[in-house]
Amino acid sequence: MLVATSIAALALAGAAGATIVPQSGMAGVQLGMTKAQVKGVLGKPSRIVHGTNDFGSYTEFGYPYRLVVTFQGNANVSGIATTGVHERTANGAGVGSTEGRLRIRVPHLTCESVTSSFRHCFLGQFIAGHRVTDFRIGRGKVTRVTIGFVID
Repeated sequence: MLVATSIAALALAGAAGATIVPQSGMAGVQLGMTKAQVKGVLGKPSRIVHGTNDFGSYTEFGYPYRLVVTFQGNANVSGIATTGVHERTANGAGVGSTEGRLRIRVPHLTCESVTSSFRHCFLGQFIAGHRVTDFRIGRGKVTRVTIGFVID
């Protein structure tokens, strides 16, 4: 019983230290959070961008270490992305990981080349309303990690 409890405690400690939680969030920010909640976790953004795209208005909060939080529709977090090396999964995968290491450390990935210059590995389905965790691959390594809701 003590062994099982110790193993469970170690597993939870590893997950708590992870900053990328596939299908959920990154850097303590969860999909669906409000702007106030994000500021409560990460503080004041270093830059704020307001814009409009094919899906309507949006706001982006930019933070150090190449972290961007997007609020499509300006209400709740619809996406979190990084091109920085500071965010990692519980198993150590993130920007800079090789595709081979990523496949070992993040179970159930689908990897594909969309064009000759665009390859990615992902969890989830690219269906409107679904959550997706996307690892963009460039020259055999992860270059960007995005967790978000599929909009279209």
